[in-house]
Amino acid sequence: MAFKDNQQSVDTGINYAPWENTFKKVITPFEHFIHQQTSSGILLMLAAGIALFIANSYLAESYQHFLHTPVALMYGTWKMEMSLHHFVNDGLMALFFFVVGLELKREFLVGELSDLKQAALPIIAAVGGMVVPALIYTFFNSGTDAMPGWGIPMATDIAFAVGVLALLAFRVPKALVTFLVALAIADDLGAVLVIALFYTQSLSVNWLMAAAVLVAVLVTLNLSGIRKVLPYFVLAVLLWYALFQSGVHATLAGVIGAFTVPARSRYHSEKFVSKLQNLISEFNANRQGNDSVLTNQKLNAIAEEVESTARSIQTPLQRLEHTWHLPVAFLIIPLFAIINAGIPVELSTLNVTISHPVFMGVFFGLALGKFLGIAGACWIALKLKIGQLPAGASFMQLAAVSVLGGIGFTMSIFIAELAFANGQDFLLMAKTGVFAASLLSGIVGYSALRFLGRHAVNP
Repeated sequence: MAFKDNQQSVDTGINYAPWENTFKKVITPFEHFIHQQTSSGILLMLAAGIALFIANSYLAESYQHFLHTPVALMYGTWKMEMSLHHFVNDGLMALFFFVVGLELKREFLVGELSDLKQAALPIIAAVGGMVVPALIYTFFNSGTDAMPGWGIPMATDIAFAVGVLALLAFRVPKALVTFLVALAIADDLGAVLVIALFYTQSLSVNWLMAAAVLVAVLVTLNLSGIRKVLPYFVLAVLLWYALFQSGVHATLAGVIGAFTVPARSRYHSEKFVSKLQNLISEFNANRQGNDSVLTNQKLNAIAEEVESTARSIQTPLQRLEHTWHLPVAFLIIPLFAIINAGIPVELSTLNVTISHPVFMGVFFGLALGKFLGIAGACWIALKLKIGQLPAGASFMQLAAVSVLGGIGFTMSIFIAELAFANGQDFLLMAKTGVFAASLLSGIVGYSALRFLGRHAVNP
């Protein structure tokens, strides 16, 4: 039985579809919600809250069994097996780092980090915001077995920090949001370098050489002008496996692979416009009365060519960043939170926890060190006339934004997992410190910006 679409042409040239308009009214707010910076932060908080609840309920034992569920990949006699916990942290998080790498490359090419004059202040702020927290952690843990955790308070969580600032969109200058995004991206680059240089296991030279060959092939593909995504994907997966076997943390394959993705369009803008005009002319020439692309195969072929041409003006870098943003932000990162944020909280031992050197190093490193490092570095840079304040912002607002830098959730917990892979007590203290510092930094930073924003005038 065939159904005929309920279509009626109107003067506007749009087919009449009453249910489509109704559905659009329902779906559009949801689409708007998922594309907001705040929404990924909200989902991340919910995932962390769920993990905390489960880890401190009668489901705690089941939660631990869930974390250690074996996950295996097999092909013939070859087998690769790991726990679900390691699969998320070592495997799926490579996609998170892939998106981070795409964002970094875009920022270096055309974003806030492409102009040295504009990038100077956020880059200097990011360096200060990494060095001071590491020094504070070292102060509390120098000479102890917990020293590998010095990198934990260095990282800012871009989703949380920018999400909090987005809640104040009408109270802070837009340039201040841009500053925080550039700062967080530069901070991510610093964290990636720290992971690559300092959080590696025993190295396998042969696998490192294999990884180097794969990187060389990826670069060659880029320089050869190959824009198809599939070869890059296959080689990036092989690179992940080579790094996994080499001892270097495998998630770095995501960043390396992202940096080799082409940032060139197939067509220049003039060629794009010319090709579209020719296709439109051809489309008009093949129209016969009121026929549609369903009844006229030639029109359908031209429409497909228009779609292909529109994709060709976009760079593979743009397409991949757009494609992977949502699954990473709304699936992988929340899953990471559920897997890693489930820490048991014992009120009876709370005094012991908050006095532990690891907790104090992480907590004060994030909550105090980020503020001192970012605001202090900005003050010095401005005095030396190296950078310039974001348009329409005061230094007090800049200092308040630096407090938000103490929100270190995703990357801080990730580094903690690397630093204390064999020290569960230290890992528990570190995660508790990250939670406490992130919560305090978010509340204080939001409150300060809200108060300062009362008298601010947006440009």
